[in-house]
Amino acid sequence: MHKLLGGWQRMSMHRACKNQKNNKMFQHIQRKIPQRQSFLMQLRSLFIQTDSTPNIHSLKFRPGVAVAPTSSTHEFMTARAAMTSPLAKRIFRIDGVKGVLLGPDFITVTKQEDAEWQLMKPDLYASIMDHYSSGQPVLSEGGEGLPADTLITEEDSEVVAMIKELLDTRIRPTIQDDGGDVEFMGFEDGVVKLKLKGACRTCDSSVVTLKNGIENMLMHYVPEVTAVEQAFDEMEGISNDEFKKLEASLKDEEEAHSPHYIPKLKN
Repeated sequence: MHKLLGGWQRMSMHRACKNQKNNKMFQHIQRKIPQRQSFLMQLRSLFIQTDSTPNIHSLKFRPGVAVAPTSSTHEFMTARAAMTSPLAKRIFRIDGVKGVLLGPDFITVTKQEDAEWQLMKPDLYASIMDHYSSGQPVLSEGGEGLPADTLITEEDSEVVAMIKELLDTRIRPTIQDDGGDVEFMGFEDGVVKLKLKGACRTCDSSVVTLKNGIENMLMHYVPEVTAVEQAFDEMEGISNDEFKKLEASLKDEEEAHSPHYIPKLKN
């Protein structure tokens, strides 16, 4: 009986010791789990939605969290320019990326014409997810300033102030819904100069957007406005001029090889 009792006591002590070790191990694991669960929950809460835009070469990504730290947009057309944004820099590492526009709650990516979305999408999703899980800012320090294009100053006339107000309150939100943006470049002799950005930059319907949308609205609310024209960067202007020359040259060459071609007589 004493032997049985002694054996039972030894077993009870062994089990108690084992349970104590298991409890310590469980507490150790339990301390580690919350961080991992928190990390997974952060990733799971980042549900990235994709919206099409009027431009077939641009897609709009909505990560469900704030993107640009302000209500403005930030556009990057080269990998070098994207050095001021860890997010844009990460996206430019993907083959086929031509431009990146960061909005208040969206990211518009424009691809090269010969690139395929089917091949790029998985890398784009992964890059956006990796950025937000890294804890890095969207814009580096010093790159978060508000654009001055629609900032109303004391030097602005009443007409210019009204144009800027309409751009900010009526026009810009609609353009951003399509993954693009506009930048006010000036007002002279009744003509408003606007620079299209993001999905609107290379969109086939950009002229329709300018004339039927923006121009009609500005002319309706501001009678002094007679037209709206698209403004280009210096390099864009050169590229467009060269493209028009090449297009004219090809047209002349095509006409020259036509059986009904009649040479033009010089005066």
